[in-house]
Amino acid sequence: MTPQRAYLAAYLAAEGFEADLSEELHRRGVDGLEWHGRLALSDKPPIHAAWALECWDAPVLLPAPSVKAAADALRAIQRNWALLPTEHHRRAALIQDRLPPVKARPLTFPEPAPTGHLGGWTMLDAGTLLASPTKTSPFVNGEPRFVEDREGPPSRAYLKLWEGLTRIGRHPVPGETCLDLGASPGGWTWVLAKLGATVMAVDKAPLDAAIAGLPGVTWRGESAFGLEPEPVDWLFSDIICYPARLLGLVERWMAAGAARNILCTLKFQGETDHATAEKFAAIPGGRIFHAAHNKHELTFAWLPGVGAGG
Repeated sequence: MTPQRAYLAAYLAAEGFEADLSEELHRRGVDGLEWHGRLALSDKPPIHAAWALECWDAPVLLPAPSVKAAADALRAIQRNWALLPTEHHRRAALIQDRLPPVKARPLTFPEPAPTGHLGGWTMLDAGTLLASPTKTSPFVNGEPRFVEDREGPPSRAYLKLWEGLTRIGRHPVPGETCLDLGASPGGWTWVLAKLGATVMAVDKAPLDAAIAGLPGVTWRGESAFGLEPEPVDWLFSDIICYPARLLGLVERWMAAGAARNILCTLKFQGETDHATAEKFAAIPGGRIFHAAHNKHELTFAWLPGVGAGG
Protein backbone atom coordinates (compact mmCIF):
# COMPACT_ATOMS: atom_id res chain seq x y z
CA MET A 1 0.00 0.00 0.00
CA THR A 2 1.32 3.44 -0.90
CA PRO A 3 1.93 5.55 2.23
CA GLN A 4 -0.32 8.61 2.47
CA ARG A 5 1.77 10.48 5.01
CA ALA A 6 3.73 13.58 4.02
CA TYR A 7 7.33 13.43 5.21
CA LEU A 8 9.45 16.52 5.85
CA ALA A 9 12.67 14.81 6.99
CA ALA A 10 14.36 11.43 7.15
CA TYR A 11 17.24 10.65 9.51
CA LEU A 12 19.75 7.88 8.83
CA ALA A 13 21.26 6.13 11.85
CA ALA A 14 24.45 4.11 11.82
CA GLU A 15 23.82 0.39 12.18
CA GLY A 16 23.16 -0.44 15.83
CA PHE A 17 22.49 3.17 16.89
CA GLU A 18 18.83 3.47 15.91
CA ALA A 19 17.76 3.68 19.57
CA ASP A 20 20.19 6.53 20.28
CA LEU A 21 18.80 8.52 17.35
CA SER A 22 15.22 7.78 18.38
CA GLU A 23 15.89 8.90 21.96
CA GLU A 24 17.61 12.09 20.81
CA LEU A 25 14.77 13.01 18.48
CA HIS A 26 12.18 12.29 21.20
CA ARG A 27 14.01 14.59 23.62
CA ARG A 28 13.80 17.33 20.99
CA GLY A 29 10.09 16.88 20.33
CA VAL A 30 10.37 14.82 17.15
CA ASP A 31 7.99 11.93 17.80
CA GLY A 32 5.83 9.67 15.65
CA LEU A 33 8.77 8.36 13.65
CA GLU A 34 8.22 5.77 10.95
CA TRP A 35 11.22 3.48 10.62
CA HIS A 36 12.36 1.80 7.44
CA GLY A 37 15.52 -0.09 8.32
CA ARG A 38 17.96 2.50 9.68
CA LEU A 39 15.97 5.41 8.21
CA ALA A 40 13.62 7.34 10.52
CA LEU A 41 10.90 9.23 8.64
CA SER A 42 9.32 12.30 10.24
CA ASP A 43 6.48 14.68 9.38
CA LYS A 44 8.22 17.49 11.27
CA PRO A 45 10.73 19.97 9.74
CA PRO A 46 14.35 18.75 9.69
CA ILE A 47 16.70 19.50 12.57
CA HIS A 48 20.36 18.69 13.19
CA ALA A 49 20.44 15.34 14.99
CA ALA A 50 23.82 14.31 16.38
CA TRP A 51 23.09 10.58 16.09
CA ALA A 52 22.11 10.81 12.41
CA LEU A 53 24.82 10.09 9.85
CA GLU A 54 22.83 12.37 7.58
CA CYS A 55 19.42 13.99 7.23
CA TRP A 56 17.35 13.85 4.07
CA ASP A 57 15.88 17.34 4.24
CA ALA A 58 13.61 17.42 1.17
CA PRO A 59 11.97 13.98 0.90
CA VAL A 60 9.24 13.27 -1.65
CA LEU A 61 7.21 10.18 -2.45
CA LEU A 62 7.48 8.86 -6.01
CA PRO A 63 5.31 6.15 -7.56
CA ALA A 64 7.24 3.18 -8.92
CA PRO A 65 4.82 1.12 -11.03
CA SER A 66 7.79 -0.28 -12.93
CA VAL A 67 11.58 -0.29 -12.72
CA LYS A 68 11.80 2.01 -15.75
CA ALA A 69 9.19 4.44 -14.42
CA ALA A 70 10.97 4.65 -11.05
CA ALA A 71 14.35 5.36 -12.65
CA ASP A 72 12.81 7.90 -15.00
CA ALA A 73 11.17 9.70 -12.07
CA LEU A 74 14.49 10.00 -10.28
CA ARG A 75 16.36 11.13 -13.39
CA ALA A 76 13.70 13.76 -14.04
CA ILE A 77 14.67 15.40 -10.73
CA GLN A 78 18.46 15.24 -11.03
CA ARG A 79 21.41 13.09 -12.08
CA ASN A 80 23.17 11.85 -8.94
CA TRP A 81 21.43 9.51 -6.50
CA ALA A 82 22.68 7.16 -3.78
CA LEU A 83 20.57 4.12 -2.91
CA LEU A 84 19.88 3.19 0.70
CA PRO A 85 18.86 -0.49 0.58
CA THR A 86 16.08 -1.20 3.10
CA GLU A 87 13.44 -3.38 1.43
CA HIS A 88 12.79 -4.98 -1.98
CA HIS A 89 16.52 -5.22 -2.60
CA ARG A 90 16.31 -6.86 -6.05
CA ARG A 91 13.87 -4.27 -7.41
CA ALA A 92 15.90 -1.42 -5.89
CA ALA A 93 19.10 -2.76 -7.49
CA LEU A 94 17.41 -2.89 -10.91
CA ILE A 95 16.32 0.73 -10.53
CA GLN A 96 19.81 1.79 -9.43
CA ASP A 97 21.30 0.07 -12.46
CA ARG A 98 19.27 2.43 -14.68
CA LEU A 99 20.69 5.52 -12.96
CA PRO A 100 24.03 7.19 -13.72
CA PRO A 101 26.77 5.66 -11.52
CA VAL A 102 27.95 7.62 -8.50
CA LYS A 103 31.73 7.90 -8.40
CA ALA A 104 32.26 7.42 -4.67
CA ARG A 105 35.93 6.48 -4.60
CA PRO A 106 37.78 6.34 -1.26
CA LEU A 107 39.37 9.62 -0.17
CA THR A 108 43.10 9.96 0.34
CA PHE A 109 43.33 11.97 3.57
CA PRO A 110 43.56 15.00 3.84
CA GLU A 111 41.72 15.24 0.54
CA PRO A 112 38.59 17.38 1.07
CA ALA A 113 35.07 15.98 1.03
CA PRO A 114 33.34 15.89 -2.36
CA THR A 115 31.32 18.94 -3.34
CA GLY A 116 29.11 17.35 -6.00
CA HIS A 117 25.35 17.33 -5.55
CA LEU A 118 24.04 13.98 -4.26
CA GLY A 119 20.55 12.86 -3.31
CA GLY A 120 19.34 9.81 -1.40
CA TRP A 121 16.55 7.35 -2.18
CA THR A 122 15.08 4.13 -0.91
CA MET A 123 12.07 1.88 -1.47
CA LEU A 124 9.22 2.12 1.02
CA ASP A 125 7.25 -0.66 -0.69
CA ALA A 126 7.23 -2.40 -4.05
CA GLY A 127 5.48 0.54 -5.73
CA THR A 128 6.78 3.58 -3.82
CA LEU A 129 10.11 5.37 -3.53
CA LEU A 130 11.16 7.93 -0.96
CA ALA A 131 13.68 10.30 -2.54
CA SER A 132 15.39 13.43 -1.27
CA PRO A 133 17.32 15.46 -3.85
CA THR A 134 19.28 17.10 -1.02
CA LYS A 135 20.81 15.72 2.15
CA THR A 136 23.25 16.97 4.77
CA SER A 137 26.16 14.67 3.86
CA PRO A 138 28.06 14.59 0.55
CA PHE A 139 28.87 10.91 1.14
CA VAL A 140 26.88 7.86 0.09
CA ASN A 141 24.60 7.10 3.05
CA GLY A 142 26.64 9.48 5.20
CA GLU A 143 29.65 7.18 5.32
CA PRO A 144 33.00 8.46 4.02
CA ARG A 145 35.53 5.86 2.90
CA PHE A 146 39.28 6.35 2.99
CA VAL A 147 42.35 4.79 1.45
CA GLU A 148 43.49 3.14 4.68
CA ASP A 149 47.02 2.90 6.05
CA ARG A 150 47.48 -0.56 7.55
CA GLU A 151 51.12 -0.13 8.52
CA GLY A 152 51.76 3.30 10.05
CA PRO A 153 49.13 3.82 12.78
CA PRO A 154 49.12 1.56 15.87
CA SER A 155 45.30 1.23 15.91
CA ARG A 156 42.26 2.00 13.79
CA ALA A 157 41.36 5.03 15.92
CA TYR A 158 43.03 7.20 13.28
CA LEU A 159 40.03 6.67 10.98
CA LYS A 160 37.58 8.53 13.21
CA LEU A 161 40.00 11.48 13.41
CA TRP A 162 40.36 11.44 9.63
CA GLU A 163 36.58 11.46 9.35
CA GLY A 164 36.12 14.16 11.97
CA LEU A 165 38.61 16.51 10.29
CA THR A 166 37.15 15.76 6.85
CA ARG A 167 33.63 16.51 8.06
CA ILE A 168 34.58 19.86 9.62
CA GLY A 169 36.65 20.79 6.57
CA ARG A 170 39.75 21.83 8.53
CA HIS A 171 42.88 20.18 9.86
CA PRO A 172 46.20 21.14 11.47
CA VAL A 173 48.91 22.38 9.12
CA PRO A 174 52.72 22.60 9.42
CA GLY A 175 53.72 25.16 12.04
CA GLU A 176 50.63 24.62 14.20
CA THR A 177 50.80 23.11 17.68
CA CYS A 178 48.57 20.24 18.81
CA LEU A 179 47.90 18.76 22.23
CA ASP A 180 46.67 15.16 22.06
CA LEU A 181 45.08 14.12 25.37
CA GLY A 182 44.72 10.42 26.10
CA ALA A 183 47.10 9.78 23.22
CA SER A 184 48.40 6.24 23.83
CA PRO A 185 49.12 4.18 21.79
CA GLY A 186 49.26 7.09 19.35
CA GLY A 187 46.75 6.77 16.52
CA TRP A 188 45.69 10.40 16.65
CA THR A 189 49.26 11.60 17.28
CA TRP A 190 50.27 9.72 14.11
CA VAL A 191 47.63 11.59 12.09
CA LEU A 192 48.69 14.98 13.44
CA ALA A 193 52.41 14.34 12.96
CA LYS A 194 51.82 13.20 9.38
CA LEU A 195 50.08 16.53 8.75
CA GLY A 196 53.32 18.27 9.75
CA ALA A 197 52.06 19.69 13.04
CA THR A 198 54.03 19.80 16.30
CA VAL A 199 52.37 17.35 18.71
CA MET A 200 52.49 17.08 22.50
CA ALA A 201 51.01 13.69 23.38
CA VAL A 202 49.72 13.38 26.95
CA ASP A 203 48.96 10.03 28.54
CA LYS A 204 50.14 8.10 31.59
CA ALA A 205 50.82 5.17 29.23
CA PRO A 206 53.69 5.59 26.76
CA LEU A 207 53.24 5.94 23.03
CA ASP A 208 54.02 3.17 20.59
CA ALA A 209 57.76 3.46 19.95
CA ALA A 210 57.32 4.11 16.23
CA ILE A 211 54.93 6.99 16.97
CA ALA A 212 57.13 8.47 19.69
CA GLY A 213 59.98 8.63 17.17
CA LEU A 214 58.08 10.68 14.58
CA PRO A 215 59.40 14.21 13.91
CA GLY A 216 57.71 16.87 16.01
CA VAL A 217 56.26 14.44 18.59
CA THR A 218 56.93 14.64 22.34
CA TRP A 219 55.26 12.68 25.13
CA ARG A 220 54.30 13.69 28.65
CA GLY A 221 53.38 10.92 31.06
CA GLU A 222 50.72 12.88 32.92
CA SER A 223 46.99 12.90 33.53
CA ALA A 224 45.09 15.04 31.04
CA PHE A 225 42.86 16.32 33.85
CA GLY A 226 45.80 17.61 35.88
CA LEU A 227 47.25 19.58 32.99
CA GLU A 228 47.04 23.35 33.21
CA PRO A 229 45.72 25.04 30.04
CA GLU A 230 48.50 26.34 27.79
CA PRO A 231 48.34 28.08 24.39
CA VAL A 232 47.89 25.60 21.51
CA ASP A 233 46.39 25.79 18.05
CA TRP A 234 44.49 22.53 18.46
CA LEU A 235 43.31 20.57 21.49
CA PHE A 236 42.45 16.93 20.75
CA SER A 237 41.05 14.35 23.15
CA ASP A 238 40.16 10.69 22.75
CA ILE A 239 40.21 10.12 26.52
CA ILE A 240 38.16 7.28 27.98
CA CYS A 241 36.10 9.09 30.60
CA TYR A 242 32.53 10.05 31.41
CA PRO A 243 31.23 12.80 29.09
CA ALA A 244 30.42 15.10 32.02
CA ARG A 245 34.06 15.02 33.11
CA LEU A 246 35.21 15.77 29.58
CA LEU A 247 32.79 18.70 29.44
CA GLY A 248 34.45 20.17 32.53
CA LEU A 249 37.87 19.83 30.90
CA VAL A 250 36.72 21.45 27.66
CA GLU A 251 35.02 24.33 29.50
CA ARG A 252 38.18 24.94 31.53
CA TRP A 253 40.33 25.22 28.41
CA MET A 254 37.77 27.48 26.75
CA ALA A 255 37.57 29.73 29.79
CA ALA A 256 41.36 30.06 29.75
CA GLY A 257 41.34 31.00 26.06
CA ALA A 258 44.14 28.49 25.56
CA ALA A 259 43.00 26.44 22.54
CA ARG A 260 42.10 27.96 19.18
CA ASN A 261 40.33 24.79 18.01
CA ILE A 262 39.06 21.70 19.84
CA LEU A 263 38.08 18.23 18.63
CA CYS A 264 37.26 15.41 21.02
CA THR A 265 35.18 12.27 21.43
CA LEU A 266 32.44 11.79 24.02
CA LYS A 267 32.55 8.14 25.03
CA PHE A 268 29.41 6.66 26.57
CA GLN A 269 29.63 3.87 29.09
CA GLY A 270 26.31 2.07 29.44
CA GLU A 271 23.38 4.31 28.59
CA THR A 272 23.86 7.33 26.35
CA ASP A 273 24.22 10.57 28.33
CA HIS A 274 21.99 12.70 26.12
CA ALA A 275 21.88 15.54 28.67
CA THR A 276 25.65 16.09 28.53
CA ALA A 277 25.67 15.72 24.75
CA GLU A 278 23.09 18.52 24.60
CA LYS A 279 25.36 20.73 26.71
CA PHE A 280 28.20 20.17 24.25
CA ALA A 281 25.84 20.93 21.35
CA ALA A 282 24.83 24.22 22.99
CA ILE A 283 28.40 25.57 23.09
CA PRO A 284 28.63 28.53 20.66
CA GLY A 285 30.85 27.70 17.71
CA GLY A 286 30.55 23.97 18.37
CA ARG A 287 29.11 21.06 16.45
CA ILE A 288 28.48 17.49 17.51
CA PHE A 289 27.94 14.42 15.36
CA HIS A 290 28.13 10.65 15.22
CA ALA A 291 30.78 9.79 12.65
CA ALA A 292 30.51 6.58 10.68
CA HIS A 293 33.79 5.42 12.30
CA ASN A 294 32.58 6.22 15.83
CA LYS A 295 31.40 3.46 18.11
CA HIS A 296 29.20 4.35 21.12
CA GLU A 297 30.55 7.89 21.09
CA LEU A 298 30.04 11.29 19.51
CA THR A 299 32.58 13.69 18.03
CA PHE A 300 32.57 17.29 19.25
CA ALA A 301 34.34 20.05 17.32
CA TRP A 302 34.73 23.66 18.41
CA LEU A 303 35.84 26.03 15.69
CA PRO A 304 35.22 29.63 16.73
CA GLY A 305 34.33 31.88 13.82
CA VAL A 306 33.51 28.98 11.49
CA GLY A 307 29.92 28.48 12.62
CA ALA A 308 27.98 25.51 13.89
CA GLY A 309 26.47 22.82 11.76
CA GLY A 310 26.04 19.14 11.15
